[in-house]
Amino acid sequence: MSGKDFSEVVDLVMKDDSRFGKGAYFFVRKALDFTVKELGEDKERTSHHVSGQELLEGIRKYALDQYGPLTLTVFKDWNIKRCQDFGDIVFNLVDFGVLGKTETDQREDFQRGYDFKDAFLQPFVPKDRRIPSFRDKKGRGRMSDGLS
Repeated sequence: MSGKDFSEVVDLVMKDDSRFGKGAYFFVRKALDFTVKELGEDKERTSHHVSGQELLEGIRKYALDQYGPLTLTVFKDWNIKRCQDFGDIVFNLVDFGVLGKTETDQREDFQRGYDFKDAFLQPFVPKDRRIPSFRDKKGRGRMSDGLS
């Protein structure tokens, strides 16, 4: 990174590729840290390298933890619409020397990701969509809602 701080590098990246909001780059960096920490808890793991698929899973978990049901709203604000967008962000950071890669890493690793609605909305859809009854247990009238 040649002495520049992360924010300065992101500014340079965005001059070349302005598709994504600045916050998206900071999010990916934090999601990578989260993923490395989570994978580091696996004592059988011998490599510190994070694959595209592992990072996508870490991004999913970190986003749900940080933004909950607002994840898609945040991503929309950053112009992130699919997993491939995360790959583009990662490789922009690789191109500017912020992140490293192996010979086998490629942008296409992020194409085999998940559907955003399944990943970020489904966890918040109620399991039972029935409208609750306001009758008492014996089926008589409405139960008091405590407001009358």
